[in-house]
Amino acid sequence: MTILSSSTGADYRPATAAAVAALADAGVPVHLPGTEAYTALTGTSNLTKAISPVAVVPVRDTADVTGTVRVAASAGLRVAVQSTGHGATETMHDSILVSTAALDELTVHPDERWARIGAGVRWAAVLEACAPYGLAGLAGSSPDVGVVGYLTGGGLGPVARSHGLASDTVRAFEVVTGDGVARRVTATHHPELFWGLRGGKGTLGIVTAVEIDLVEQPELYAGALWFAGADAPAVVRTWSRWCEVLPEEGTTSIAVMRLPDLPFVPEPLRGVTSVSVRFAWTGDPAVGEEMVRAIRSVAAPLIDTVQVIPYAALGAVHTDPTDPMPLHEHHSLLDAFPLEAADRLLELVGPDAPCAQAMVEVRQLGGKVLDDRGVPSAFPHRDAAFSLFTIGVMVPEVAQVVTQDTARVHEGLAPWTREGGLPNFTDGAGPQWAQRVLTPAVARRLQTLSMVYDPDAVLLAARGIRG
Repeated sequence: MTILSSSTGADYRPATAAAVAALADAGVPVHLPGTEAYTALTGTSNLTKAISPVAVVPVRDTADVTGTVRVAASAGLRVAVQSTGHGATETMHDSILVSTAALDELTVHPDERWARIGAGVRWAAVLEACAPYGLAGLAGSSPDVGVVGYLTGGGLGPVARSHGLASDTVRAFEVVTGDGVARRVTATHHPELFWGLRGGKGTLGIVTAVEIDLVEQPELYAGALWFAGADAPAVVRTWSRWCEVLPEEGTTSIAVMRLPDLPFVPEPLRGVTSVSVRFAWTGDPAVGEEMVRAIRSVAAPLIDTVQVIPYAALGAVHTDPTDPMPLHEHHSLLDAFPLEAADRLLELVGPDAPCAQAMVEVRQLGGKVLDDRGVPSAFPHRDAAFSLFTIGVMVPEVAQVVTQDTARVHEGLAPWTREGGLPNFTDGAGPQWAQRVLTPAVARRLQTLSMVYDPDAVLLAARGIRG
């Protein structure tokens, strides 16, 4: 049986042709450049991150993954993985891409409060499946992203200060390591892999399914307060002081926004500078209302969506866009965000500053993020106090300006920055990504594990730690 999608005149190297033939002969579906399926499966959410693997294998089960890894190793090719198209960084030009999008298993066990989730599932589906039971998975700001990629990067979401990192809720991974072996990994079974898969992204294997604990959180007091640019100084300065007293039941960020003058943007925010305070409170809504009063009293909000919402509506806190866009993203960690830093941020990106960023966000960390629940992971920099994240839109006319302006913003806050970055927020790939994200001790340990479980260096994501 042969399942092969190819384009007339497709050009392969001999090793690629041999690998494709071996997979097709084994009944594994393979799609090649120039085909509709290849184009669909290589799409990314960031249009600046085009990928071009030598072939795409839309795996149907674990056997397809193990077969693909073994064939690639025999052919001297590397294997990359993608599910939803979020977080793409590698070009993959020398690799076979394993697409896990079809691994859509999703089973909720409400009595034991856990769920089993396939590698192709997005957080939106998990939130919907858990909602009838008043249970919640610790999703990120965008429910459109894939569960597995988010978890292997740690998972720092809108309720992180209250419930901790999403990766700390993992009970088990089912993973195919670079030696082509399928393994079930828990805190007591292959504990070294369990450590590395939580925070090490895809360096140690291709996850096919994950099992996570759920929390009881049927509702939140949450949403966003949007203020006019003229109110930015008062809002940003107040937010800086407010974070000093905010209990861990509250998770918050503040973002200076420059949204386009387009119909999909709410009218008061079109084409102007605005400030958004994002807030999610997991405790008593009445207490949450008292806590956010300090922000509401600074100025009259243009838009105020903070209210009691179903946890399944978590995405409404940040309202991240879901359509693919050409973006330039950069991230830094901060040790503090005192009034001096707030004033400097206003100088850099406030309404009177020339700024090419669509969004400049400062997110408060701390709280339960600091607690690894007694099961350490490869996730770095738990003790950072704040995260600085910038996004610019890379249309050709301003692309160079955007990249230069990104450096200006991050360098401008250098007095409060620290070494390192968070896995899911740090753009880049290979050694550049690893050196920025991983501490030397974590990098060495991941490298040792990679050499044990991926002796032929088949996994493309391990390139950064293997040198």
